[in-house]
Amino acid sequence: MNVMVADIKTKFQELGVDIPAEKIEERLEKLIVKFKVPQEEAKRSVVNFFLKEYSLSKDKFYGGQGEATFSKVADISEDGKWVNLKVKVVQIWENTHGSISQVGLLADETGTIKFIAWAAAEVPAVEEGRSYIFKNVVSSEWNGKMEVTLNKSSSIEEIADDIHVQSRSKGVASLVKVADISEDGRWVDLKGKIVQLWENNKESISQVGLIGDETGSIKFIKWASAEIPVDLVEGKNYLFRNAVTSEWNGKFEITLNKSSSIEEIFDEIEVNTRDTVLTAAMVDIQSGSGLIKRCPQCNRSLTKGACAEHGKVDGVYDLRLKAVLDTGAITQDILLKRDVTEDVSGITLESAIAMAADALDQGVVLEAMKQKLVGKYYKVSGPRVDRYILVESIEQESVLDQKLLAELIKEAEVI
Repeated sequence: MNVMVADIKTKFQELGVDIPAEKIEERLEKLIVKFKVPQEEAKRSVVNFFLKEYSLSKDKFYGGQGEATFSKVADISEDGKWVNLKVKVVQIWENTHGSISQVGLLADETGTIKFIAWAAAEVPAVEEGRSYIFKNVVSSEWNGKMEVTLNKSSSIEEIADDIHVQSRSKGVASLVKVADISEDGRWVDLKGKIVQLWENNKESISQVGLIGDETGSIKFIKWASAEIPVDLVEGKNYLFRNAVTSEWNGKFEITLNKSSSIEEIFDEIEVNTRDTVLTAAMVDIQSGSGLIKRCPQCNRSLTKGACAEHGKVDGVYDLRLKAVLDTGAITQDILLKRDVTEDVSGITLESAIAMAADALDQGVVLEAMKQKLVGKYYKVSGPRVDRYILVESIEQESVLDQKLLAELIKEAEVI
């Protein structure tokens, strides 16, 4: 940071303005440390702030560096270059970062590239499937891949041109195995079995879960804006066409957008999973466990009798457990489907329905399961997906450390 401070101070001194170093450092530190803005973008923001404060032109400061040249996506290979792009927006990604206005994928006939529009840039929002000229965007490298960012010097202009994006054409995407997915921003076809559908309360997402084949499993997101009419069902096999690979927190996933399609297939697909084995105390069973109701169309769990996708429906009863294990060193969330829940709790779906009917309260099933299970040691095994182990087998361990167990349960209650 000291180098950036000195560089900014020196350049302003050359223009006859002496800015105290501590003022420059204060603004840089706030952007970089507090708001996690990349260093180059933070530097540009600080420079632009002082240019405006001292009524100096950008051209005078940058000496023409801000003049962008037209480029094709495939030509972008240098960090920190100002460019213009004529592109189509092929995907907008979900974004929860307050400092980012939009993030997604741009494409032309030569390839695709990630873009980030900073909120501070105050540029207009773009839409999937529309074409634009992006002026004065800055190339940058992140984790070995090129991307472009939009700042206050950037602008966006919608154009009528229908830009041909070769990678979006039907049949161009290659059929891959899960284990082959190792590149961000690639268009692929994938055959797989739906291993699990996850709960989803986000309106922008239609369905999210896990799809697998004989080489492994991977997270998928079907965006609501994709308007794909197929409702995926756990245990069934599908062909995803023109899905897009992306990397998030060091893990790959695939997303389905308006260019994607889904087709149910009847191939025999055996999913390869790498099991995690863990022995620990069950210290808590979370809400949403016990007797629940699911949507008969998409299998989502219902909230107050409603499905996030299909609204008010006549739900189908199911059993599940979302529990917390503690080894004394780590805590681990686990998820048990109906058959495993019945085995470990001794409560069948039929008896759970009867219990709830007698008490006029589904909550009695959860309380009964807590009394039976919490405070005991278990050995579980199953694939790890994000924060959960999807338990396929569970066995109670007979040897207990009562003192440690009491401490773990006490800690869980405090949390």
